[in-house]
Amino acid sequence: MSDQTEYDLVVVGGGSGGVACARRAASYGAKVALVEGSRLGGTCVIRGCVPKKLLMYASQFGAQLRDGLQPGWVVHEASFSMQAWQQAKQTEIDRLEGIYAKMLQNSGVEVFRGWASLPDANHVQVGQTVLATRRILIATGGAPNRTAFEGLDIAPTSNELLDLTELPAHIGIVGAGYIAMEFACIMRGLGARVSVYYRAELPLRGFDLSLRQRAAEAMQAQGIELHPHSDCKKLERVADQFVLHTQTGAHRFDWILNATGRSPNTEGLGLDRLGVRLGAAGEVLVDEWNRSSVQGIFAVGDVTNRVNLTPVAIAQGRALAENEFNGKNLTVDHNSIPSAAFTSPPIATVGLTEEQAAASGPVRVFETAFRPMKTAFSGGNQQTYMKLVIDDRTDRILGIHMLGDDAPEMIQVLGITYVMGATKADFDRTVAVHPTSAEEWVLMREISRRV
Repeated sequence: MSDQTEYDLVVVGGGSGGVACARRAASYGAKVALVEGSRLGGTCVIRGCVPKKLLMYASQFGAQLRDGLQPGWVVHEASFSMQAWQQAKQTEIDRLEGIYAKMLQNSGVEVFRGWASLPDANHVQVGQTVLATRRILIATGGAPNRTAFEGLDIAPTSNELLDLTELPAHIGIVGAGYIAMEFACIMRGLGARVSVYYRAELPLRGFDLSLRQRAAEAMQAQGIELHPHSDCKKLERVADQFVLHTQTGAHRFDWILNATGRSPNTEGLGLDRLGVRLGAAGEVLVDEWNRSSVQGIFAVGDVTNRVNLTPVAIAQGRALAENEFNGKNLTVDHNSIPSAAFTSPPIATVGLTEEQAAASGPVRVFETAFRPMKTAFSGGNQQTYMKLVIDDRTDRILGIHMLGDDAPEMIQVLGITYVMGATKADFDRTVAVHPTSAEEWVLMREISRRV
């Protein structure tokens, strides 16, 4: 082993947060190395958000062909090939990974391929190479949980689902978070029978209760079988089927998805040996400036288990680079982050849920629900639902919640108004764009309830 030239920063992990930090630091003249044992782009680009949304587009197109064609249109003999989609997806992911590699190269970041460990707080080992550095950033993301009950370790995860070349006839899904419910809608839209098992009363914990209730109803209306209050006890493989044992009996599937969540990916790095404090789930505990308990070691993204979203990891990574190499003192506000679940229909939110807001003081709630023009004209029944939660003392908007087509697109812009501290009066004096679904945000005048 031999030390290389000393780096100002070594980033462990080539996902969105790590790449963002590395490039920003290099732009200020820092000598930066990045270590990645798999593919550049991380979970989001390679096996998460991006390919998932590509499959969502395919699913939505199929659903529209079956149920949502506009009057006057007739389509004959349309069919979906999972294998053809898979080939197109692989080409696109390869293209995106190439872009990441090119961006790092153009930024002057040196990339080392392999799995990293930390001999001490100033060195990162990659195979037989040891990189000397003043700072280390842990940006290794998360990995699927596989220990919730007996036999879960044999279950495929979203990684394997996105590599399928054939569509299973009947899919079982264990879990009720983003991954579980998004893939339930996607696979149902492609034509599979889908059964979802989870312990809670409603899926999508963390979202506003009104959204959770309406999302569950919409999924059931599509034919997705929801099994709340399920106590999953054991999973086994019998011949060519998966058998899931719950308190109600044995349930057989052609394929099953483990969507019970993800845990921070810190195993094997040697952080505990260095005295880096870890949380109960193995996450790196950091302060608001992304500093760990050991000087010179930082962490961003899912490995810190704070708000596990790609744009958050990017913001944290860039803030760290600004602070360390551009004299800034930036932090990321984790309380004003817009988020969306790409279910069918999608849901999106920013700010407090009604329950959270009401716990801190009196609130007014405004709601509207309607069939969008496009849906009504094609004979569909899918509803759009919008909700504003208002501080009754200051008139400030505390929460914005939506279920319906284009909800993720709208919430990005509405998130700006939330961060700026917009009031209900600001919305009321905004002129509507007609005819749109978005105009309903500025036309809600009747109070649904006071809490």
